[in-house]
Amino acid sequence: MTEMTSRSSSAQTADTHVVQYDRLDAEPLSVAVVNAVATFSDEPVTDLEPLHYTIDTDALERLFEPRADGVRAGGSVTFEYTECLITVSADGQIRVESA
Repeated sequence: MTEMTSRSSSAQTADTHVVQYDRLDAEPLSVAVVNAVATFSDEPVTDLEPLHYTIDTDALERLFEPRADGVRAGGSVTFEYTECLITVSADGQIRVESA
């Protein structure tokens, strides 16, 4: 997993934390999302509410898991979690912004 962070104090641009998730990695996507939010929020993972209270984590995993014919080429899903706006893209990017 590769991290890229961009934080701006400008009122026109929200704080953003971007993580590149390797879909072939053994770490579940849902764990990568929670870790990205914890980093963005500067909070321990254990202080965050469980992700499955917000989104069906099994469905999230299935949506972006590798397929027999390769990996999904496009698409994304966006949802709110712990006062953050999360966007997971088919290219493996996890973007966390202030909601």
